[in-house]
Amino acid sequence: MEKQTKKSRLGLVGGQAVLEGVMMKSGDDMSLAVRGEDGKIVTTKEKFTSLRKKYKFFRIPLIRGCVNFVEMMMLSMNTLTKSMEMLGIDDEEPETKFDKWLTEKMGDNMMKIISGIGMVLGVVLGVGLFLLLPTLVTKGLDYLTGGLITNSVLRSLIEGLVRMGIFVAYIALVSLMPEIRRTYEYHGAEHKSIACFESGMPLTPANAKKCTRFHPRCGTSFIFVMLLLSIIVNSFLTWDNLWIRMASKLLTIPLIVGLGFEYIMYAGKHCNIFTRIFSAPGLWMQRITTREPDESQLAVAITAILDAIPEDFREEVKAELAEAGEQIEDSSPWTPKSREDADGQAKADTEADQ
Repeated sequence: MEKQTKKSRLGLVGGQAVLEGVMMKSGDDMSLAVRGEDGKIVTTKEKFTSLRKKYKFFRIPLIRGCVNFVEMMMLSMNTLTKSMEMLGIDDEEPETKFDKWLTEKMGDNMMKIISGIGMVLGVVLGVGLFLLLPTLVTKGLDYLTGGLITNSVLRSLIEGLVRMGIFVAYIALVSLMPEIRRTYEYHGAEHKSIACFESGMPLTPANAKKCTRFHPRCGTSFIFVMLLLSIIVNSFLTWDNLWIRMASKLLTIPLIVGLGFEYIMYAGKHCNIFTRIFSAPGLWMQRITTREPDESQLAVAITAILDAIPEDFREEVKAELAEAGEQIEDSSPWTPKSREDADGQAKADTEADQ
């Protein structure tokens, strides 16, 4: 019975760490749980239907991976922004005269322009660090060795290892920031609570704490799989012209993303020698991108799971908790500030009329 429970729950839910909280997604249902400054957990739920469910074309292998990648990037940005709103971070900083001037002159377009500039700079930085720099370093090594690195496969291997080195160094440096380190703890809470749910144990912080914080379907593993696949795919590209190689690498990104998605889906449901070897670098990397959470952080992740999973699983989990004599930490639905202001104004108007 336990084995059947584990299999039926396997791959049912996935998530993402956000600021002081966790987002969980199961099917079309998405839940976001955040622990506020007052120590209480606030939650919000919404629907997110993938294009893969709406149109058959987007369910074709490889294409579905690209669609999923774009959708998850958008969802990630939206949930991070919403977690900031739930924490009230946007309201903490006092508005400067320059901010007021920009708001008066630009209005709502200001944030769109700033976001657009940030996105462009992010793309330029990403292309420079992870596409151009590794190629230039490999070319430089070839020059310093007097042109001894003639084999295209060897060149691609060196290029790939340089790219991995840059990625690991970047993640390690970012993890030194206290805010990021705390987000990594919530990342660990996400993984541990999902592992606890999939194992069939009563979904409590104490049980989740015993579970592994490493997961084969993690985004970190996905990135490392793509880095490994890029070595194989890029070995077929020309080294004769730097700009042609760069353009070719950009064109092969959808193929690498598609292949990476197919592998991650397979690895999430199969454990064999192939998946253990190929998944190992990504799991090792999770030693940096996840940290051991405390039970209060695990409680937030568990709250997010319970709000996201289907009703029959929710009742099953609650029954397991009741049988074990455990209780779920209380949470309350989050109310956006604009709605709070509107409700407050309506209440004030009502009292004034009376």
